[in-house]
Amino acid sequence: MYVRHLQVGQFRSWESADLALTPGPTVLVGRNGQGKTNLVEAVGYLSTLSSHRVSSDAPLVRHGAAQAVVRAALRRDERELLVEVEINPGRANRVRVNRAPLPRPRELLGLVKTVLFAPEDLSLVRGDPAERRRFLDDLLVSRTPRLAGVRSDYERVLKQRNALLKTAKLARGNALATLDVWDGHLTELGGQLLAARLRLVTDLAPHVAEAYAGVAGPGADAAALGYTSTVPLAGDGAPLSLPRELPGAAELSEALRARVAERRGEEVDRGVTLVGPHRDDLVLHLGPAPAKGYASHGESWSYALALKLACFALLRAEGEDPILVLDDVFAELDAGRRTALAAVAATAEQTLITAAVAEDVPAALRGSRVQVADGQAVVLEPESGVDLGVGPSVGLVSGG
Repeated sequence: MYVRHLQVGQFRSWESADLALTPGPTVLVGRNGQGKTNLVEAVGYLSTLSSHRVSSDAPLVRHGAAQAVVRAALRRDERELLVEVEINPGRANRVRVNRAPLPRPRELLGLVKTVLFAPEDLSLVRGDPAERRRFLDDLLVSRTPRLAGVRSDYERVLKQRNALLKTAKLARGNALATLDVWDGHLTELGGQLLAARLRLVTDLAPHVAEAYAGVAGPGADAAALGYTSTVPLAGDGAPLSLPRELPGAAELSEALRARVAERRGEEVDRGVTLVGPHRDDLVLHLGPAPAKGYASHGESWSYALALKLACFALLRAEGEDPILVLDDVFAELDAGRRTALAAVAATAEQTLITAAVAEDVPAALRGSRVQVADGQAVVLEPESGVDLGVGPSVGLVSGG
């Protein structure tokens, strides 16, 4: 799959933008603050319905506008796919595929696959567990779209259960009886999510080990993945690998139900749910120690890069090249890591790269170029496009 044509309206700094794109590498070049990252962020939004830079949709809408629109014409084999997302902060977003509305925006998830690597990804190694949980769950949904519903329903149940726990200590009686009902929902959905995460970590682990070895070079410590959970059956942080028998969703739900019952009193006292996949963590091993707190700055960069290269390898192995998005990362990498990343990027069906200076990008990836400066984006090697309805269909577009 690749993006053949991208249009945005009232998105971030852009009043409108209209770009014809090609397979292979495309470099968006411009000084910081010119809007190049905003354009690749729009492509990533079609994949996850979220931004890698902010936690809500409101900052994605241009100041003074009520909504933003992202449209893309995509090619998958010989088929054309037109995807449109209307971003409405404070209201429901709307999604159309081939001009037909989808009943729920999350039905888009899994249709457009991207792997994005950005400086923010260093937080996967050095940041809080929430960063790594989001990493896992985004990849889960890209790999198995139906899990978007499980993830969304679990978050809804968790919110309702936490609200009830806040009142249960005072109310007791009826509140605790109602809590039993929410416990059932939480443990059923939580077991499904845990089973999917464990399978994903197990499948991803060999790709991470291979990618880290390639990035870090000879003599580097080996990388491995583990999973630590509030449910002992789901993992104690030790490295996961194949072949091994993983617990199923029903078994994990039952184990989660037992742990919830054990900690019921503590949860009521504290007014918060203490057991479940929302409290778990992906453990990054580097040699004999966890990467977090022990890895050097260079090792942390290598691990973050290895995680994203592993995602690309896993999705590719399952049938389709995702779109690879590299947002301002080459300037942060040394020669060895640049070479390792460029070797993979050169094989992708489409790679979108942003850089402040074109020379930061390896020569093999300097294919088509978009110059972003002074509120304009100039496609230096344009491809004839089609008017999708946001602004003029030309190579020169206005931004902000």
